[in-house]
Amino acid sequence: MPRLTPVSGKSTVAPEHHAVVEAVQKVFGNVRGPFSMLLHSPKLAEKILPLVTFFRDESVVDAKLRSIAILAAVREREAAYVWSAQVGAAKRNGLRDEVIDLLRAKGDPGKLPDEEREIITYVRQLMRTNRVDQAVFDALEKRHDGRWMVELTAAANYFAMLSGVVNAFEVAAPPDGDKLPA
Repeated sequence: MPRLTPVSGKSTVAPEHHAVVEAVQKVFGNVRGPFSMLLHSPKLAEKILPLVTFFRDESVVDAKLRSIAILAAVREREAAYVWSAQVGAAKRNGLRDEVIDLLRAKGDPGKLPDEEREIITYVRQLMRTNRVDQAVFDALEKRHDGRWMVELTAAANYFAMLSGVVNAFEVAAPPDGDKLPA
């Protein structure tokens, strides 16, 4: 049971914030997960929401590679709700089950293709230590420009932030979604 009553629609916020709820519904189809908590602060939700569409539609980071970074970050944060939601997106983005299974198990990425391995290592270091070794950074920077590096890093951290929201307020994962190990 979530620690706060989830905001589920316009009826649970003041009329002056109905447009924010409508914007969330437009992006997701309904109000759920992190935004069911973020809408307790409608102005905050309004500021954060555009990042969802930025990462979906405007980022220079390929959706499959971005999904690797997102899942790596979310797995490090142990966020069952965000994991469940993002596994579906990752599959739609073409991410192989092998990579998803490895991330779910916090396995060794050593046998993955170089770029996938480098992204996982980069994000895991960032989530675990708030730093990235120079060699790890350099490996990705050799492949991509500064904009790509910034957007990949921001995506991982954005989804880590959403993970913190669902974890703090104990938002349960959907019962039919992909599960993290207990």
